[in-house]
Amino acid sequence: MRIVNAVLVIAYRDLMKFLRDPARIVATFIFPVIFIAALGGSLQANLGSTAGYDFLAFVFTGVFAQTIFQSAASGIISLIQDRENDFSQELFISPVSRYAIVFGKICGESLVALAQGLAIVVFGIIVGVPLAIPRIIALLPVAVVVSLFGGAFGVLVLSNLKSQQAADQVFTFIMLPQFFLAGVFNPIQVLPFYLDVLSRISPLRYAVDLARTVYYAGSPDYPKVVLGSLLFNVAVIAALFAVFLVVGTILFVRGERNR
Repeated sequence: MRIVNAVLVIAYRDLMKFLRDPARIVATFIFPVIFIAALGGSLQANLGSTAGYDFLAFVFTGVFAQTIFQSAASGIISLIQDRENDFSQELFISPVSRYAIVFGKICGESLVALAQGLAIVVFGIIVGVPLAIPRIIALLPVAVVVSLFGGAFGVLVLSNLKSQQAADQVFTFIMLPQFFLAGVFNPIQVLPFYLDVLSRISPLRYAVDLARTVYYAGSPDYPKVVLGSLLFNVAVIAALFAVFLVVGTILFVRGERNR
């Protein structure tokens, strides 16, 4: 119970920080809306007939997974802020497992990411993305899995960085190429060899494909847009989540001890 309470308290703290920051709330919702409406609508108008499927729905599923994944991952940057404010030192001297502390941070940022995912679904309905109630319900567990996965990825990336400025620069450098390698906006069924290799080692690829396997299940467009099966994507995400969480926590704790 002590571990559970610690996880819940840390998660609650991060969620409250988000809800009390109106500028962050507005900023996190603007870009997904622009991507879905402007980019998705533009691609549908210009390439929809050629591709043979609805590009608005295609971009929606990509942006849905990308936003949740990136929000949870980038939110872990608060670990850097806590380190600069020496708050992390106070956390790590408490009689609670370090894994519980880090997992609490991941849960907190996952709650923030899920709120963003809900807003994206609402906007998708407004702009005409086919979203029946059963499809929305099916996307809920996907959102939870992707948010936890993104949080673990954020821990791994940010665990050994020393400043928030460095974290911002490195994280942008790591995330931006994945937008295209993971097929958030563009089909990636056929890629040059070197890009295919990079795509397969991109964690975001499996988050996006998981969202599409669920969204397009039973649809004639399924083989046109989905890269791997549901079980394959879940298995890859589960394995990478465990590696990211364990290795990232070890690196972060080691960095705290060496300060």
